[in-house]
Amino acid sequence: MIAHDSHYLGGRWQRSHGTERIDVVDAATEEVIATVPAGDAADAEAAVTAARAAFPSWAATPPAERAGYLKRAAEALQLRQSEIATLISREVGMPFAYSNVVQTGLPVQSFVSIADVALDFPFEEQVYNSLVVREPIGVVVAITPWNYPLHQIAAKVAPALAAGCTVVLKPSEVAPLNAFVLAEIFDSIGLPPGVFNLVCGTGTGVGETLVAHPEVDMVSLTGSTVAGRRIGAVAAKTVKRVALELGGKSPLIVLDDADPVEAVSAGLNGCFLNSGQTCIALTRMLVPRARLAEVEAIARAGVEAITVGNPFDPATVLGPLVSAAQRDRVVGYIETGLAEGARLVAGGPTPPEGLDRGYYVRPTVFSDVTPEMAIVREEIFGPVLVIQPYDDEDEAVALANDSIYGLNAAVFSADEQRAIAVARRIRAGQVQINDGAFNIHAPFGGYGQSGNGREFGKWGLEEFLETKSMQLP
Repeated sequence: MIAHDSHYLGGRWQRSHGTERIDVVDAATEEVIATVPAGDAADAEAAVTAARAAFPSWAATPPAERAGYLKRAAEALQLRQSEIATLISREVGMPFAYSNVVQTGLPVQSFVSIADVALDFPFEEQVYNSLVVREPIGVVVAITPWNYPLHQIAAKVAPALAAGCTVVLKPSEVAPLNAFVLAEIFDSIGLPPGVFNLVCGTGTGVGETLVAHPEVDMVSLTGSTVAGRRIGAVAAKTVKRVALELGGKSPLIVLDDADPVEAVSAGLNGCFLNSGQTCIALTRMLVPRARLAEVEAIARAGVEAITVGNPFDPATVLGPLVSAAQRDRVVGYIETGLAEGARLVAGGPTPPEGLDRGYYVRPTVFSDVTPEMAIVREEIFGPVLVIQPYDDEDEAVALANDSIYGLNAAVFSADEQRAIAVARRIRAGQVQINDGAFNIHAPFGGYGQSGNGREFGKWGLEEFLETKSMQLP
């Protein structure tokens, strides 16, 4: 049992002003494995005060020195990789083998990648008679989700620190333990006091206080579109910058010349990773009408081969969902799909056999869906795939773009140039071509109600910078 009673503020652990505690629950056993403080407005105020006080000296620290701290943090994270992966598998439910690579491996890469970007970034340039400088925006509030908790923390904290900003992190109260480990690491490498601050709590108890605070210059959120709308409205009162990485309902277009086994297998992986609790999950599979039955059969066989179980069983491919509330939400969508007339290809609303404890949901595939169905239009955030037939390429693109979201997409074709041509027509922030791998050095973000701004690479660093021009004689 882990018991945290303090926040990390101004370079030291300080007991929370809030008297309430938040339980952290093991997704596989439903047991309470830790408690963390439910911070209040006073804790949020102390965090902002510490960050504001530290900003002038940190902003003046040379980029190379700031990059050095990030690289030392990456080394320390790597030393504790297995420990962190274990925590996240318990918090979130992702199988340990995946957690060790994705949940902890990607954050290490993020710190190293952004450090390298900062070393080469043109913070100053001469433009005719002007000296144009890029300066840190100031105090940044980072609000992060539970599905890839440390990965999303690194995607915000690393570039903000590299830019010269100071940070107040409010991690998800559902999966906060990994954030406490990161605070311990920053403390151990001697990061100057107040440069990084951790305050735990709920969105209403801490989050809104931080977003509304007049001494906060920027808010970076990864979360639901509903949360993004709320944060945008609160932040607008003080006209601060807001970067939003929100929801998705991402399409995968299988073109008529694609290998269906390869495309569907990749599509299942892209939909079901982390039990579907992935913002870029490929939850809509668009296939030629003539190949619909073939695709359904491949998908059914693929789902039947998936092992659902305990995250620490090496045979497990899909673990539990993060919480009872999330499980009930996903099951509700599956029931809605059936009520709306969608045809069940695999899975369903009943729990997987033999898993009486834990927040498990069967991987589920629907076909015969229509564009107005809730399971086609709304982000479910669980292991639910819908298959939509199309008659020609133009219809496939139209169906792919028929969404309020635009975070991710994929195209499969035997002709790479054809796939790229189709990808150019899709309104999404990133498109995978023939199962192209995720690239942590490339920009990541969405169109439409999937948010604004970009993370990773030089684009992620630029989010945390202001631009000043000085006109010279």
